[in-house]
Amino acid sequence: MEESLPTSTKARKTKRGNINDPPCLKKESTMAESSPTKAKKTRRQRRDESPYMSSSSEPLTEELQCSICLDVFTDPVSTPCGHNFCKTCLKKCWDNSQTCNCLYCKETFKQRPDLKINTTLREVIDHYEKKGPEKISVTFSEVVCDYCEERKLKALKSCLVCQSSYCETHLQPHLKVAGLRKHKLIDPVSNLEDYICQKHEKPLEMFCKDDQTCVCLFCTEAVHKNHNTVPLEVESEKKKTQLMKTQKVVQQMIQDRIKKIQDIKHLAEFRKRNTEKEKAAHVELFTDLIRSIERCQTELLEMMEEQQKAAEKQEQELIEDLEQEITELKMRNTELEQLLYTEDHLHLLQIYSSLCSPTNTKNWSEISIETDKSMTTLRRALTQLQDTLNEKLSHSVTELKWMQQYAVDVMLDPDTANPYLILSDDGKQVRDGDTEQSLPDIPERFNRYGIVLGKEGFSSGRFYFEVQVKGKTGWDLGVARESIDRKGEITLRPSNGYWTVVLRNGNEYKACAGPSVSLRVKPQRVGVFVDYEEGLVSFYDVESSSHIYSYTGQSFTDKLYPYFSPCNNDKGKNSNPLIITPVNCNK
Repeated sequence: MEESLPTSTKARKTKRGNINDPPCLKKESTMAESSPTKAKKTRRQRRDESPYMSSSSEPLTEELQCSICLDVFTDPVSTPCGHNFCKTCLKKCWDNSQTCNCLYCKETFKQRPDLKINTTLREVIDHYEKKGPEKISVTFSEVVCDYCEERKLKALKSCLVCQSSYCETHLQPHLKVAGLRKHKLIDPVSNLEDYICQKHEKPLEMFCKDDQTCVCLFCTEAVHKNHNTVPLEVESEKKKTQLMKTQKVVQQMIQDRIKKIQDIKHLAEFRKRNTEKEKAAHVELFTDLIRSIERCQTELLEMMEEQQKAAEKQEQELIEDLEQEITELKMRNTELEQLLYTEDHLHLLQIYSSLCSPTNTKNWSEISIETDKSMTTLRRALTQLQDTLNEKLSHSVTELKWMQQYAVDVMLDPDTANPYLILSDDGKQVRDGDTEQSLPDIPERFNRYGIVLGKEGFSSGRFYFEVQVKGKTGWDLGVARESIDRKGEITLRPSNGYWTVVLRNGNEYKACAGPSVSLRVKPQRVGVFVDYEEGLVSFYDVESSSHIYSYTGQSFTDKLYPYFSPCNNDKGKNSNPLIITPVNCNK
């Protein structure tokens, strides 16, 4: 049998081939007989020795190649020893090393050189790239003819039988000689050894499906005799079909990521613009508040100063009055003292009445002094400041009123309602009924979770609606896109088409932003505002006119529908319905 021949014998038999082989092939065959390894080495050496710059008409290659990244120079720089590298490549190597040395000649530099762009070399690269951007990159992987003696020409084909590459001239025998025309020709490759069976030195023409490996014809009659083998072309076409599917998936992934980048950039731009507006508004607000506080402080201090002066004046007047009365009383006391020791009884009796009558003095027990008015003054000032603060913060009320002008009449769509939900006749209320109703399972209906959508969808402009959530321990509110999956498992997040705020366990308020965001609110009525073009979904506490949460920088493509879920009845604890209420813009 042919496969039982020794490898060397088969090789010799194959190499001798046809008597009409060209001289170059005969010469190669002779070399293979004496030393196959040496012959292969010689062919490899001839390929490696090919002079890419043998004439001025051939393109530059190695001269324009960075020895680090093995690609065309990008911002070429020169070291003090005269070698060239990409600036980024060299900088990265030096950043990761404790010493600075030339990656080509290993010369070490005591100080890190100041790298400057080699403008001449960069101009040469620009010249060749303008002339033909593909020429530089292609030249590095060019395969040259193994039989050109002096100037090596580009190979046109490689022969798997001869294990050599041929230019157009040296390829002619393979196109004309009958025996050579049977050889396997492929596009030129430099690694011909990888296309040859190492055991039989035959071209790898078959593919073993069992072992998932490429084999030669001799292998299919030996080790792989009972295996499922097919020609490489057949398996390659099959793999190409699979690769096309993979490519489509990859291309879609690329498009998805490009769109994601655009969304992120849009969101970043929107947030930056919105942040700048808010910063300016907050600076203005706090500047006004600071001015109000400073003015209030000045007025308070001036008032306290005036009160202090008035108190001092009052105190001084009271002291003067007291001192005057003390003087008068002392004089009377002296007179009384003299009369007590007088012997003139007539004189005592004559003036007795005048001395015993009440003196013309004030009742000082009824006169009091206000010790401290500062607390009263401070309280009055703080009340005034609170009024100013409330006035400054009224912008949120104004913002909500602006949104309320886009109020729409929302009606619940019974075709979307989960069978457990009970809708009111007017389509304005929804609650969990604890019992499944017999309803047709149409595509629009949610079949697993207690969800219902509004009847009307919106694909442009702005819209606003309000929902009463009073007395409930759980609910979901927001908007959802038309194309959401309404069957089976649902995860509330913008990437799945849901922009919602929810209540769980009676006191856990969250925005389902993926991941969720905890909220410190307790609304009784929630306002939902959407600006389709701006990509904005905002939630407000209507009673306090305060902002709850906003989804910003979103990218809407489908229609958006009002979204409602009253959540489970929870044994009567959450039996209250969600109620779509009229919007009172005049409140």
